[in-house]
Order: sequence, then structure tokens, then C-alpha cells
Amino acid sequence: MFDSGMGGLSVLKEVRHLLPHADLLYVADQARAPYGVRDLDSVLEISLEIADWLVSAGADTLVVACNTASAAALEEIRARHSAVPVVGMEPAVKPAAAMSEANVVGVFATGATFQGRLFDSVVARHAKGTRIATMACPEWVDLVENGHISGRRAAKLVSSAVDPVVAKGADVLVLGCTHFSFLRELIEQASGLPVIDPARPVAERVQSVAASAGGSGSIRLLTSGDVDKFRRIVGELTQLSADFGRYPE
Repeated sequence: MFDSGMGGLSVLKEVRHLLPHADLLYVADQARAPYGVRDLDSVLEISLEIADWLVSAGADTLVVACNTASAAALEEIRARHSAVPVVGMEPAVKPAAAMSEANVVGVFATGATFQGRLFDSVVARHAKGTRIATMACPEWVDLVENGHISGRRAAKLVSSAVDPVVAKGADVLVLGCTHFSFLRELIEQASGLPVIDPARPVAERVQSVAASAGGSGSIRLLTSGDVDKFRRIVGELTQLSADFGRYPE
């Protein structure tokens, strides 16, 4: 599994719950984060590099646990590693559109995610007749990367992005970035609306396609950034028991 940083751990936690014996290897590419402000060609190049490395390290299932990387590279990774099941992130516009009574859905993501073909395709296929109110929230990524998922400052930053979307009439909200799962409680408090988090459905997809669910149940978390800071914030966000190291090993 890989992400630009902490966000994909929201998916990893759900995968751990569903596949308790699977060996999980996770790369947080914090040295090149955030992906959401990069151009998609740059994210594509980075994503292919990490996917190649994970396969070379023995991964028999790949999870692109990052919406921006999925928008930029999911199709290319699947083509390049056709023998390996590849699961990516797709904004949960379909269930949100079905749930919305106002036919207005709010989607929070990064700017790069909204620029990708994947997002436009999902909206075209699953949200006809529904207005999509988008909001890019790079500040939310920074909050999670630094472990600031509660408190006055975090609540203020969340509200400043949620309020305009609610004002546009949205009655269902979608988390289009894996980082935002860690802010779900604040988003619900600020909006009073149902919030759709794709982490669990994505984990269920991983469970259904995983080439190997057996193993020792190990978790190895690697970062291209500061390992000590990564270890500390992972503990604050997830309480996961894991081995830590540097990417690439």
C-alpha cells in the first residue's frame, strides 16, 4: 500500500480489521508530499516508481491508498502490473448521489484529484442530475500529517471549508482524500450532515481480490521522510503496532 503520507493509514486500519493475518507493507512518501499540489504527470512518475518497488519487494496485491495517486496513475499501474490485483481510491460520488435528497453532494479532496480524468468519469457515470460542490482542502492534509485532528485550530480550518459547501445546499458529504478520514468527526460536527468515507468499502474490495490473505499478520510502515516523526504521529493517529523503516530500504 502507498500514499503521500499518513492518509492511507485510514485504509490500512480497515484492511487490518478484515485481513488480520495478511502481511502489510506501507509506504508513506512524505519527502515528496503533498501530492495534491503537484501536477498529475509528476504524481504519475512517483506512483509508478513506488508501485514498481512494492512489487519488487514481494507485494502480491497493490493498494493505491491515495486519491491523488489514483487519479494520476491507477490505470497505468494496472497496465504495468497486470498480474497483480490493484485497488485504488475512487470518490464515493455514486452512493452519495443516491442518498442526496437535495441532489447536491459536497466533495472534499485535493486540487489534483479534481483535475484527474477519474473524478470526471465518476461524476459522469454516477451523478447525472446531481450538482457536485467541490472543495480543495490542502490545509486538511497538513493537519493530519502533523497529527492535529482535534482542537480549536483544526475545528476552525475544517469549518472554513465545510461551511461554503453546506451553503451551496449539499446534504451529503464525500471524503475524496484518505487523509480526511482522520477528520471525519470534526467534519460531521461542523456540518451536521452524513459523511461518506470510502476507507471501509475499499478495504472490502481489497479483501475480495487479495492474492494472499495468510501470513504472520505483520505491519511494516516505511517513510521517505523523518522516521522518528512518522513513528510518533502514526502512534497518535492509529495506535498500530508496527515495524518502522525508511523507504526505500
